[in-house]
Amino acid sequence: MKTTPEASQPVPVKSRLSRPRLATSPRLTETRKSTIHGLGLFACSNYLPNARVIEYVGVEIDKQESSRRCQAGNDCIFHLDGQRDIDGNVEWNPARFINHSCAPNCEAELIDGRIWIIAKRLIRAGEEITFNYGYDLDDYQDYPCRCGSPAPLGYMVASELSDYLRIKLQTSTPY
Repeated sequence: MKTTPEASQPVPVKSRLSRPRLATSPRLTETRKSTIHGLGLFACSNYLPNARVIEYVGVEIDKQESSRRCQAGNDCIFHLDGQRDIDGNVEWNPARFINHSCAPNCEAELIDGRIWIIAKRLIRAGEEITFNYGYDLDDYQDYPCRCGSPAPLGYMVASELSDYLRIKLQTSTPY
């Protein structure tokens, strides 16, 4: 979506994709019930480290529209650049089912203006695909984590903020 100067409402525009389609072949991933949360995305084949697992696709929106959608509860917004975000809350984006983990097997990378989910290590067929959502510290209490990793922080914050938050939580006294 894009807003035009003469209109305050977003106007649909085509995403980088010429038409909505699955970002990857259905035989490479599948969506099913997750032990982490709701539905998850699972590997149907092995992925080597640094392999592109799936592209995170959706509709491009400007930052103002992104903010509006986030406030309305849309949690499928992905930062693209300083002016645009991707709203992946579309039925043709299976990557929207990837759950957060404090010990993820993937990471998101911006490559040539496209968001790719990249394997950090060997991922075996049948394994749930995860990445760290990387939220900042604003309202971190609103994003509890129940990923079940060996050393969970308890909140979905970016890995570079984990140590800071861990210390903060240990030194905080309950109200």
